[in-house]
Amino acid sequence: MRLENKIAIVTGGSRGIGAATVRRFVEEGARVAIFDVLDKEGEALAAELAADGHDVVYEHVDVTDEDNVKTAIDGVADKWGGLDILVNNAAIVGANLFAHELSVADWEKVFAVNVKGPFLCTKHTVPHMKARKKGSIVNFSSIYGLIGNDDLPSYHATKGAVLMMTKTDAICYAPDGIRVNAVHPGSVKTEIFLAAAESHPLGRDGYIAEMSKKHPLKLGEPVDIANCVLFLASDEADFVTGASLVADGGYTAQ
Repeated sequence: MRLENKIAIVTGGSRGIGAATVRRFVEEGARVAIFDVLDKEGEALAAELAADGHDVVYEHVDVTDEDNVKTAIDGVADKWGGLDILVNNAAIVGANLFAHELSVADWEKVFAVNVKGPFLCTKHTVPHMKARKKGSIVNFSSIYGLIGNDDLPSYHATKGAVLMMTKTDAICYAPDGIRVNAVHPGSVKTEIFLAAAESHPLGRDGYIAEMSKKHPLKLGEPVDIANCVLFLASDEADFVTGASLVADGGYTAQ
């Protein structure tokens, strides 16, 4: 019960790493609000976990809409009496085009979700955490917030931005007892990863084999990253802030 009596929000919590994080949080005693725009998946996950006796709710939240974000966050705090943990996981990949091929609209759409989203959620969560003089915010960056690659320039730029937001907010809110950390996943076998594999010129098996070569240990499973988030969210990480927890099977060690 590492999160007993903790109240958490997980954005993008309907599937993939987000859903795995929700599951680990409730297993460890937290009450969790799932924020997403994937209503079918989010409602099904919340219903499943509630049927098992966990305190879980689903809210349709567009993280780019400030009014929607504020109303939803305040609603969670009112419902359960506060807020202890925010996981900024919601993100989109965007068009796989080089910079000279990208439209401004494509660029701005990715930044709206991946950077503006964590900013808005942090903005409206912090007052609730300041009231408790304690809290944990976990932001999702990526290994591509640390190193470059020959694809997805808008996505990778957002993940670098998230890392700098993390470090800055960690310093700004340390006097309030609020910790802010980032996780940097490598390739993880999520729905998005497997969809990319199916459409890849190498085919599903070829793509998975190629990506596996880049991760000396293995490709990740969603729960591998969820366990990292769990540590950063818990009081076990009480002396950890402004940190980057890299979970990439050895990718960036090479």
